Amino acid sequence: MNYWLVKSEGDCYSIADLKRDKRTAWTGIRNYQARNFMRDGMKKGDLVLFYHSQSEPSGIYGLAKVVSEPHPDETAFDKKDEHYDPKSKREAPTWMCVDLQYVKTYKEPLSLADIKRDTKLEGMWVTRKGDRLSVQPVSEKHFKWIEKLLSK
Repeated sequence: MNYWLVKSEGDCYSIADLKRDKRTAWTGIRNYQARNFMRDGMKKGDLVLFYHSQSEPSGIYGLAKVVSEPHPDETAFDKKDEHYDPKSKREAPTWMCVDLQYVKTYKEPLSLADIKRDTKLEGMWVTRKGDRLSVQPVSEKHFKWIEKLLSK
């Protein structure tokens, strides 16, 4: 099993939205490295930390699970969608996504400030200066520590 962190602006699509929807395609990712993580790394059953960026506080608010194999991101083909990409073709899609399913909302978020202060979380991608990657891997060690912190 692999572990991941996905970022979404809390006022755009939150863990509460995922709870309401139960499942969603993680569409609109337009960064090649993030796309590659979804396309090549994410597998059914992987666990995903749900991070709210541009929130007060920014941090980890919930847990989701990957429930599909990677598939074409339909928003790339929709001319009315803000993520439309005329270069992406159905026969050779540029952009991929996976489906995420809601697992739980944590009682309190684990803020970015708390993540940065915790020496056991040193080296997490989310703490890297200037790294705005919206899909990123999380080590098993980091994931298990975060689960322990948030299960209190």
